[in-house]
Amino acid sequence: MGVSYTVTVLGTGTMGQGIAQVTAAAGHETRVFDVDETRAKAAITQIAATLEKLIVKGKIKEEDRRRTLDHLSTGPSAKLAADGADFVIEAVPENMDLKVQLYREVVPAAAPRAIFASNTSSLSITELGTKIGEPARTIGLHFFNPPPVMELVEVVRGLGTSDDTIDRALSFVRALPKTPIVVRDVPGFATSRLGVILGAEAMRMLEMGVASAEDIDRGMELGYRHPMGPLKLTDLVGLDVRLAILEHLQKEIGDQFRPPAILRSMVRAGKLGKKTGEGFYLWTDGVAVPHANPKK
Repeated sequence: MGVSYTVTVLGTGTMGQGIAQVTAAAGHETRVFDVDETRAKAAITQIAATLEKLIVKGKIKEEDRRRTLDHLSTGPSAKLAADGADFVIEAVPENMDLKVQLYREVVPAAAPRAIFASNTSSLSITELGTKIGEPARTIGLHFFNPPPVMELVEVVRGLGTSDDTIDRALSFVRALPKTPIVVRDVPGFATSRLGVILGAEAMRMLEMGVASAEDIDRGMELGYRHPMGPLKLTDLVGLDVRLAILEHLQKEIGDQFRPPAILRSMVRAGKLGKKTGEGFYLWTDGVAVPHANPKK
């Protein structure tokens, strides 16, 4: 085990929960916070259930489960959760005002050399660092879904991010263990720009009747060795999340990121993917089933 840190994870949605599991499993004291304390406690319960399944599958041992859970706790407030933290990682909804408000609360409570990280997939790290008054110590740590499984972490360097912050963040990520790539702070960074444009084109193909959702996905999985097709991945990420990213990138870069009509209509209908049970697929007990007609 390498250097041990105190890590605060703000937000206990799919990504926050997954990040907390990863950091706790790596031996870091991990405190999670959510505006709804019930959700924070439920996240730890869910992590425990996930770990039990991994034991059954023979992927981890009982001592791994126990060590991970021993390193997890909840904080009654964001400020208390971040008290003395070395790394603070926010995984709240993609809203800059919300992220800034949250960080202004926790920055004074964190350790003097704390690194303030955002799991954002598209918003400006430079803007976030400037608005919270800590540009040198603000960075993007963009994990991928699901964080315990996916190897990559996109490390995003804002205009004011210091070399020391980059170096410490890279060491932290590699010890999780994950593989980092360093990218400049531009809209969508590297992976989101590529990922959402592929997903948007898959949606347009579905609109045109080129193929079914499952066959479009199967084509990318078998023809290009993608572990998951773009439409199923959109369901997993959340159609509302993908829509927000596309709208942001359209505004910042151009019309190649214009959201497909099918995406807008499905979000309006509340069909957001796995989290609502219906998106481009139907979801039952976490398993995707081909959808007869996702446009209706």
